[in-house]
Amino acid sequence: MATLTFNPARIRTPRLQSHKPISSSLSLSKPNKIVYPSSHFSTNPQISQPRLSRSRLNSVSESPTSSPTEKPSASALTDDEEEYGDPTAEVSYLDPEIDRESISEWELDFCSRPILDIRGKKIWELVVCDSTLSLQYTKYFPNNVINSITLKDAIVSISDDLGVPLPQKIRFFRSQMQTIITRAGRELGIKPVPSKRCLSLLLWLEERYETVYMRHPGFQKGSKPLLSLDNPFPMDLPENLFGEKWAFVQLPFSAVQEEVSSLRTRFTFGASLDLDLLGIEIDDKTLIPGLAVASSRAIPLAAWMNGLEVCSVEADTSRAGLILSVGISTRYIYATYKKTPATTQEAEAWEAAKKSCGGLHFLAIQESLDSDDCVGFWLLLDLPPPPV
Repeated sequence: MATLTFNPARIRTPRLQSHKPISSSLSLSKPNKIVYPSSHFSTNPQISQPRLSRSRLNSVSESPTSSPTEKPSASALTDDEEEYGDPTAEVSYLDPEIDRESISEWELDFCSRPILDIRGKKIWELVVCDSTLSLQYTKYFPNNVINSITLKDAIVSISDDLGVPLPQKIRFFRSQMQTIITRAGRELGIKPVPSKRCLSLLLWLEERYETVYMRHPGFQKGSKPLLSLDNPFPMDLPENLFGEKWAFVQLPFSAVQEEVSSLRTRFTFGASLDLDLLGIEIDDKTLIPGLAVASSRAIPLAAWMNGLEVCSVEADTSRAGLILSVGISTRYIYATYKKTPATTQEAEAWEAAKKSCGGLHFLAIQESLDSDDCVGFWLLLDLPPPPV
């Protein structure tokens, strides 16, 4: 492995452009120094935390689930009940204006909820949506029927009931359910994708916790999630993902939006987010923090990264390094730096800038830190785990 050096610290707000990818072999090296002065990070406490747009959430009441107490009468409905509907009802919704054939990827959660049924056992729930919330579906299950057969039958029922084709891919974020989801998906010819990039689903679960689960007559306050999310110790980075140099950078939000647009119009490696759907409102001039990684083999590096479900980048000041999270339970030591008061302050400032943007940040891969071109661009959102 080559010994690496870094460019001197300096302020940059690069204007990134797309670059058409081609295939090539890999020969990459590992970064090892922090290079961005903290005093130039923009923080904007006025930016709200991500939250799903209420206009995109729809529900159709169906048969209620069993509960340990009687449902309230219509005359006893509170303002919340009038606004959000019956918390024991299920959801089955398809946007009538959507092209049904265009929904090729679903986001799915199959897990227990902090709700007891008449037997005193936790209710399980299947929650399914697509990334745009054009498809929304929920169904409750007793805890004694949780298996891949139940899930497979439910997936087929969603397809039949809503008149949509079976998806090509299903994203899910709980490692504990990987066996059941994988088995059900493969029997239906659906590719299971373990990923924390199912952000619409994660934010919808947070929304349902407040507007549905907490109002359910069987709700158990203080109940901890049965299947908590993994946060494993970070591993060494595979050699094919090494870069040669890196730097903390920042881009005006308007430039970030242009980069995201280029992902849809050109052959660029990366991934975007639907910021309107996620309820993220940011002024065009606000600087968004990011990480620029440079390599003489930038195109193959971006190609390898594109095969991962990149979730977030975290500056870990205790380990004096950067942590790259991919998939659902994989964390890599992406880079390290010499720990000093100055580098710690810089890393803390980058994390503070990310927090002030509601967790929004980006990863850019370039041939050089001086380059105006970008061969890979991932828009990332660092979210806390859902409350269920």
